[in-house]
Amino acid sequence: MKIEPATSDIVLQALKAYDLDWTKVEYIKQSDSITFKVETETAGKLLLRIHGERCSRAEILSELEWLSHLSGAAELVVPVGLRDSSGSYILETRSEAGGEAQQLNYVTLMRWVEGEHAEGNLPDEQLNAVGVMLARMHEAGVQFVPSAEFTRPLWGADSFRKEWDKLEKYHSAMVPESGWRLYQAAAVRILGELEAKTPDPGSYGLIHGDLHFGNVVFTEDQPRAIDFGLCGYGFYLHDLAAALLELSTEQRRSLIRGYSSVRALEPDYERKLECFFVKIMIGNYSHHISNPDELPGLREEQPYALAYLREYLADSRFLFKRIEPVVIEYGAACCIPVHEAP
Repeated sequence: MKIEPATSDIVLQALKAYDLDWTKVEYIKQSDSITFKVETETAGKLLLRIHGERCSRAEILSELEWLSHLSGAAELVVPVGLRDSSGSYILETRSEAGGEAQQLNYVTLMRWVEGEHAEGNLPDEQLNAVGVMLARMHEAGVQFVPSAEFTRPLWGADSFRKEWDKLEKYHSAMVPESGWRLYQAAAVRILGELEAKTPDPGSYGLIHGDLHFGNVVFTEDQPRAIDFGLCGYGFYLHDLAAALLELSTEQRRSLIRGYSSVRALEPDYERKLECFFVKIMIGNYSHHISNPDELPGLREEQPYALAYLREYLADSRFLFKRIEPVVIEYGAACCIPVHEAP
């Protein structure tokens, strides 16, 4: 991918401000922030982030504060922030590419977390370990005393409404109206359940916010969570559902066994977890639906998505059983093939 001159200029400013003896800078990806892997002679591998407009300075500092707690008191291997040469955890930059200063950008530098993404089906031992890691992360929140300035997003009914508004705008490109009616009914039910839930220390606190397996790496079968850019306050079942979303039924059991070996799951957890499962599925579609390149993949997933919606609306437990997908017709002659849902 070609890097914009303004972005390159910011990276160079950051390398200088952090006084790095760097040997290689590698672009990783662009989402809410633009990320780079930096290899250095003496400091090892580092993660450089150019933050987007979504996060304020206070939110970024709060993320680093939470990660420092997870690394220290909780002894979890997570990315931790580093100070620049002036002693600040956040570098403020303005690109001068093109001859005039651009908008303010916040930059952070973090320790690189070593590990590899899992390939293929994960064995029970690794899934169990992911459950243990996630439970330890949630347990860490009990001892965490945030600073007076600590602020992170809230992941609940209001954030779901924003996701829903976007999905509603673009939905016709993904699913026909007959299927969309299932989405509408599910959204009403999800909002009702979220608004009826009472946050308490046993079920609600700081969560990762985006714990899919793209944000987990393994070293010698031990999982490590990365990319805490969406961490915030929410129900712990949100994180658990996100991790289960891409797993088969038996894999889900293994992960939950690991989690429950550290933290007791709340009563009637399966029904509650299915609400968050469908909520996150809808949120994922909302995130990707405005990108035309993503639409073919989203349409291919709809037989499975509608099957989950159908089961959820029927109040039929589905997390630990195989369900039959729905056949969908797009137009007069286009039909998505039927496969067995995971």
